[in-house]
Amino acid sequence: MSTGKESWHPQALAERAPFLRQRGLILREVRAFFDRVDFTEVETPCLQISPGLEPHLKAFATALQDPWGEPDQTLYLHTSPEFAMKKLLVAGMERIFQIAHVFRNGERSDTHSPEFSMLEWYRAGGAINQMMDDTEELVRACTRAAGKQTLRRANHLCDPFAPWERLSIAQAFDRHCGIDVLATAPDPWAPDTARLAAEATRIGVSVSPTDRWDDIFFKILLDRIEPHLGMATPTILHSYPLSMAALARPNPADNRVADRFEAYACGVELCNAFGELTDAGEQERRFIADMDMKEALYGERYPLDRDFLAALAHGMPEAAGNALGLDRLVMLICGADSLEQVLWLPVQKTG
Repeated sequence: MSTGKESWHPQALAERAPFLRQRGLILREVRAFFDRVDFTEVETPCLQISPGLEPHLKAFATALQDPWGEPDQTLYLHTSPEFAMKKLLVAGMERIFQIAHVFRNGERSDTHSPEFSMLEWYRAGGAINQMMDDTEELVRACTRAAGKQTLRRANHLCDPFAPWERLSIAQAFDRHCGIDVLATAPDPWAPDTARLAAEATRIGVSVSPTDRWDDIFFKILLDRIEPHLGMATPTILHSYPLSMAALARPNPADNRVADRFEAYACGVELCNAFGELTDAGEQERRFIADMDMKEALYGERYPLDRDFLAALAHGMPEAAGNALGLDRLVMLICGADSLEQVLWLPVQKTG
């Protein structure tokens, strides 16, 4: 018997309908925006040899059956279309974007879904500052297309048409915590856990004896910094410590940090952007280090995409790229309380 709360119930769909109409306007504007700046929309497979190698992301695995009796092959639903899109850059594409369904296991909350829509785009020859400009212009265009003036999350309002704040990680840690975070990483590839643990303890952030430097970094970021980001106007948080950006190139002006930024509105992270690493040997070293960490933490590792590394070695152009959570952007533009309100149907739960 129906309770009226099922996502397929006419009443439930009617409640989501205003948000879904605005979602359609936003998706139409995304494509129009990239058409205006001469980008090509691409489509790449969701099934990949390597799903993405961030240590804390959990992927969905499946078996690809061979119709001629060869052994099954383990493939994964991608956590991002990044590897495939970069192969297209190597093949000669210069400006590409994709609206992809991506999959991350173990994630479900008001701002997370195990399957969600990601907008990803790349500029061959692009710089990280140009990617910041793209992000600002895109968010404004989508907000305007939906007939809105502000982004909203609960009681927080954010004006995307006002000048965006651009704040480095070092500035954010100093402003909100009084911590010189780069001083805790005198060797950019081997940060000093004890130094950062002492700083965290000083400001009242709990530290476990088993925490690594990056664990403490994220505890401070999530607890003391993120709640302040993107209030009143959006914030671009940039120049991450080098060890926090496995797919980004070092900043040429400061080799302690990487060309990476994230954009926030109303305390919600919207995107993650890189000035892309193009050195195949260095990329392989970072991938192996990340999988060593994943195995130590979770007892599993994902295979490296050797085809991707071969493409990098063949010669990927200098590029900048960005991955933006499209459902989150729709949620903030519409003023919805959760992702499920802006989805036609959520991933089904039993019970």
